[in-house]
Amino acid sequence: MSIAGFDPSGGAGVIADAKTFEQHNVQGLFVITANTIQTAVNFNSVNWVDDALILDQLNSIMDHYPIGFVKIGLIRDIALLEKLVLLLLEKDVKIIWDPILISSSGFKFHTELAGLENVLKKIHYITPNWLEIKTLSGKNGIDGAKSLSSYTKVYLKGGHSENFGKDYLVIHGNIIPFNMAKKGFEKHGSGCIFSSSLAANLLKGYPEIKACLRAKRYTELRLASNRSLLAYHHV
Repeated sequence: MSIAGFDPSGGAGVIADAKTFEQHNVQGLFVITANTIQTAVNFNSVNWVDDALILDQLNSIMDHYPIGFVKIGLIRDIALLEKLVLLLLEKDVKIIWDPILISSSGFKFHTELAGLENVLKKIHYITPNWLEIKTLSGKNGIDGAKSLSSYTKVYLKGGHSENFGKDYLVIHGNIIPFNMAKKGFEKHGSGCIFSSSLAANLLKGYPEIKACLRAKRYTELRLASNRSLLAYHHV
């Protein structure tokens, strides 16, 4: 399941997640957290869905469908994240949080992170990039990922690092690097694609390292799919 925003360009949010789930042959379920006014280039505004409506969407789905993994994307604040996490844990769902804190065009969604550590302890994975790890931990790069790995597993994406394309999985301070196999082009929503691919691969039973590698390779194929900012997902 994806709990994320609606992006009318289709490059990110629940539409990108739906495309990714389909390509992995897993059934996707969706909860909308926000409607955004944006393109692949510009972000104009966000219209948040009321918390009660988000929780109603989630409860309705959980009452009818078994859920193994959920990817959480765009949310208003940590307080809502905690509500979602506690509700999901009642059904023993494993959670991947893609911490979208700022858009690629510079629009800030939220910066108040009080209570973050307590929520991270309940999350299976987080998938920040190098800009997000600094905001979340107060430390740069690997140091930030190692710090947060005392609470949860951290997959640090390398798209914004000096060593472009090199990612790191950090589990309890242990670092596993992932090198880039295929060069591509910048894509709107690449973080959404990776996190939903990771959720799909974990759901299908792949061991953690292989699931991360498969998600990275899937994302690389999308980055190389064309020269525009919007990825093709067909294979």
